[in-house]
Amino acid sequence: MDQRWWRNAVIYQVYVRSFADSDGDGVGDLPGIRSRLPYLAGLGVDALWITPCYPSPMNDGGYDVADYRDIDPLFGTLDDARALLDDAHRLGLKVILDIVPNHTSSAHRWFPEALAAAPGTPERNRYIFRPGRGAHGELPPNDWESIFGGAAWTRAADGEWYLHIFDSSQPDLNWENEEVREEFREILRFWLDLGVDGFRVDVAHGMVKADGLPDVGVTGQRALLDTRPLPYFDQDGVHEIYREWRKILDSYSPARIAVAEAWTSSAERTARYLRPDELHQAFNFHYLQAGWDAAELRAVIDDTLAAVAPVDAPATWVLSNHDVHRHVTRYGGGEVGLRRARAAILLMLALPGSVYLYQGEELGLPEVLDLPDEVLQDPMWERSGHTDRGRDGCRVPLPWSVEGTALGFGPDGSRPWLPQPADWAALSVAAQEGDPRSMLELYRSALRARPAGDFTWVDAGPDLLVFDRDAVRCTVNLGAPARVRASEVLVASGPCEVEGDHMLIPTDTAVWQVL
Repeated sequence: MDQRWWRNAVIYQVYVRSFADSDGDGVGDLPGIRSRLPYLAGLGVDALWITPCYPSPMNDGGYDVADYRDIDPLFGTLDDARALLDDAHRLGLKVILDIVPNHTSSAHRWFPEALAAAPGTPERNRYIFRPGRGAHGELPPNDWESIFGGAAWTRAADGEWYLHIFDSSQPDLNWENEEVREEFREILRFWLDLGVDGFRVDVAHGMVKADGLPDVGVTGQRALLDTRPLPYFDQDGVHEIYREWRKILDSYSPARIAVAEAWTSSAERTARYLRPDELHQAFNFHYLQAGWDAAELRAVIDDTLAAVAPVDAPATWVLSNHDVHRHVTRYGGGEVGLRRARAAILLMLALPGSVYLYQGEELGLPEVLDLPDEVLQDPMWERSGHTDRGRDGCRVPLPWSVEGTALGFGPDGSRPWLPQPADWAALSVAAQEGDPRSMLELYRSALRARPAGDFTWVDAGPDLLVFDRDAVRCTVNLGAPARVRASEVLVASGPCEVEGDHMLIPTDTAVWQVL
């Protein structure tokens, strides 16, 4: 893999709590990931991105970090991390870690120091504290709302308020403070020296807030993956931070990368994070949010490619992650959703740029919509007053085998931290391996045959997406059954009948053909 491996890499997201449990405590861990690395190499991906595994109270699944230079005992040790990196590299896999710079956990050593210190002190200035409004400071400093519900401010014992765009146990850091900036430069170096190949930057658009922290003026301000402009997201000052980070990344060889989780109002705003002296990639949430509609998908693809071209950055494509409903369900669920999901992966893998896969999508897993109330752990559930069930439905542990209390996620007799549906045995890796009709084997075939080369649209009607990648034509039919010229088929998402010199492509079906 060359120095620019990331420009067309397929990167597999491992939600560590739900991938593989080595010790039977019901929670996935680093030794579990390590044991499944051959599966990932055999699937055909180039890299894995591991969600946070740092010491944490786990109020938000590890995105509330208490110590950025260690591994939580729930997931293993630093030695386990080193062993995982060594094994991955031997298999030709890169490893990307999540880094969470917008906020810490309230259990991070800095935050108790801030609460114990007086207003205006260096300890308190690591975070964003402000006096309240009202005659006695009893009202929050402004009208900002938490992503997880309720106000984005909590009052400290001495009367000042601290900002938390997420949960109250996740206080926002003050990135105008040079001590904060230097701390994260050293955190990056710590993990790069350990051997990681890059970082996924959580809430990459969030560290800088608008001067004066102005009111927004509306309620219902923000939900995850919303892209409206707001004074606490996508401020121009974040780009100075990433220019500093890029210098650090570029000082290591082989190439180390960073990918931004940046919710922005347009593809053009996202591309600003990808200028040559900033980050390498940014998640394409505009593509993830597109409906199953030919015109809508084509518009997002065109906008994406046009936006990244001036900054010479690769496009990225993603269908699911740990924050949204799985796309089998978003695309209609049942047989319809599965058929569309099969076509969607062939569309996505044929596009130019880098692809992100979310664990379990290669098995066709649906969103689990009927988790019992008592097992829900996402902070959205509590902070919304039990009106938003949160993201646990896409985080249910993977099924690896057809039998056992954990379907191979952990040792038989163990119980996963979220219950797996009984019918997931039929969707397990063991059930699908070797079945040419399965979603798993479709992914393996497509990853082996993934096309490359120049991208050119072919006009073929309103319900067909057709484009060429050098000697391969990708056709995705989102409308009524369509007839196309027959030629050698590399991969198809469903059966296509050949009639003489024509081929019939059914509804919601994609095919790669040799030109």
